[in-house]
Amino acid sequence: MAGSYADRDGFIWMDGKLVPWRDANVHILTHAMHYASSVFEGERCYNGKIFKSRDHSERLLRSGQLLDMVIPYTVDQIEAAKYEALKANNLTDAYVRVIAFRGAGEMMGVAANLNPVRMAVAVWEWGAYYGDAKMKGAKLDISKWKRPSPETIPCAAKAAGLYMICTMSKHAAEAKGCSDAMMFDYRGYVAEATGANIFFVKDGEVHTPLPDCFLNGLTRQTVIGMLKAKGITVHERHIMPEELEGFEQCWLTGTAAEVTPVGQIGDHTFEVGALTREIAEDYEKLVRA
Repeated sequence: MAGSYADRDGFIWMDGKLVPWRDANVHILTHAMHYASSVFEGERCYNGKIFKSRDHSERLLRSGQLLDMVIPYTVDQIEAAKYEALKANNLTDAYVRVIAFRGAGEMMGVAANLNPVRMAVAVWEWGAYYGDAKMKGAKLDISKWKRPSPETIPCAAKAAGLYMICTMSKHAAEAKGCSDAMMFDYRGYVAEATGANIFFVKDGEVHTPLPDCFLNGLTRQTVIGMLKAKGITVHERHIMPEELEGFEQCWLTGTAAEVTPVGQIGDHTFEVGALTREIAEDYEKLVRA
């Protein structure tokens, strides 16, 4: 599917009904547009089945709660909406975006507890997030922006506002010919990429940042479970920048990224090694099982 996301054929599920794609609009005074009062989920459907679908729906509701925003749908209703959107667009392999947000209403300021909370589901065909990087390894810049302290943001929520510095970091990375950027956290530890968690390999063991100030991704959790099932030691810990030069392999995980090898971060290079390829292949088998 090519062209503007605003100008496509198909249907988007909005507030309980299917709306023609081009008519799925909101008012300019929608609260989320001004104050980022929205949460979302990115999911992938493989062979007609959304991977970890209920886990995503449950997290959406938790994210809403963390933003003091009660989403007026149950997990079962969210599940039904996702599959209704897939059916309406005749898709069995697709990316699924669910978003809940404060709409336009009686209030137009920082407070908006009287405004309705709305929800929409859009689905579309989407290939590899990093293109051919899945084969040769992505090249990452190092962002100047840092993941903030959990005392300043609800870091366990998948909330739109938390991605502002991610957008800026990815733009800066792409301007340098990179696919993405790796971010440190407010303490200077390695954190994550702009929309994916990160893993490293050294001496046959895996190291991944402790998610104490950023989202503990569902794909991250899945991959850790896969590694442990293989008997591979996984260290979830704080990782210092100077450790990067000692790691042999690296990969990213996320619903969009799936398992993507990393070949370079700044001046540090990594091989797309056997374990990286094995985990990527095993993940592909799992999601299509």
